[in-house]
Amino acid sequence: MDERVLDVVGVRDVGPDTVAIDFETPDAFDAQPGQFVKLTLTVDGEDISRFYTISSPTVEEAFEITVGIDPDGELAPQLGALEAGDGVRIAGPFGSDYYEGESRVVVLAGGPGVGPAVGIAERALDDGNEAAVVYQDDAPVHEDRLDALRDAGALISVIDSDESLVEPVAEAVEDGGQVFIYGFADFLDAATEALETAGVSTDDAKVENFG
Repeated sequence: MDERVLDVVGVRDVGPDTVAIDFETPDAFDAQPGQFVKLTLTVDGEDISRFYTISSPTVEEAFEITVGIDPDGELAPQLGALEAGDGVRIAGPFGSDYYEGESRVVVLAGGPGVGPAVGIAERALDDGNEAAVVYQDDAPVHEDRLDALRDAGALISVIDSDESLVEPVAEAVEDGGQVFIYGFADFLDAATEALETAGVSTDDAKVENFG
């Protein structure tokens, strides 16, 4: 979609220094969990843009992104201060590494990768499919959604940054499934090593590197 101004529907806290922002869904916005959008705000007379992955299972009526608030960031503090009714310039969706109705999804998420992780897992369960999530973070967010996924039958592992991914990843891939990896480069490397240790090829993994 070309850039357009979308209204904020709501902003809510979802964990330490993290908010979820819901935007109105415009016409012809056909996005899947795991795709991302480009947000642009004017800050001190300068346009600043960032990409955020969709963290809602669907985009009916509204869609969600999850934003970590770095008080020294160029854009995140302004996003965290948004209120319902504010307009934001948004383009997208972009990306090819998203949920496509796979019968079982295995989502490996580091830090902000939990956004697409919960969205994909929720969508998979809603579709009658299976889901496993391995989430590494010292300050977890979206814990209520992770608990709900666990209660609904998903395999959920939440570990600290100093814990090894090897065992939880091996458990998550034991029953197969499409692998998704979302996070920063260091996490992607560690997740790839854990998959290789488990004997799983990463050739077909859907990967989004956050930088």
